[in-house]
Amino acid sequence: METPFWKTKSLEAMTPAEWESLCDGCGKCCLSKLEDEDSGEIYWTSVGCRLFDAETCRCSDYANRLARVPDCVGLTPQNVRTISWLPKTCAYRLVAEGHDLYWWHRLVSGSAETVHEAGISMRGRVSASETDLAEPDDYFEHMLDDEP
Repeated sequence: METPFWKTKSLEAMTPAEWESLCDGCGKCCLSKLEDEDSGEIYWTSVGCRLFDAETCRCSDYANRLARVPDCVGLTPQNVRTISWLPKTCAYRLVAEGHDLYWWHRLVSGSAETVHEAGISMRGRVSASETDLAEPDDYFEHMLDDEP
């Protein structure tokens, strides 16, 4: 049996299709996060980006997201190593740190549903869209105790 590409290739050496297939579809990176300006600490919220489809846990306009959402962060092999808020379960982070993917990742399980079945995704857990919130202080009522 052939060794999976994420175990043999660096992030930089992956094809665009391999890179995109690493996304597990959890939707956590599409949540609004708050940062303490003094400490740099990140606080997670259950507020989804305006383009986030909370049912599919996917971006509704992935191809144009960076143009449509000014603070959207496009993940690259270079920046995934420096983004402190990437979820602990994120495949990009795991591979960058030399770890294997979890059993529920679609590349391991063979199904895009296992991330949801394992309770890892944000399906059913988004409490608001950023378009629903009028003031920055409104995000505080959607803060989570920890990374989802």
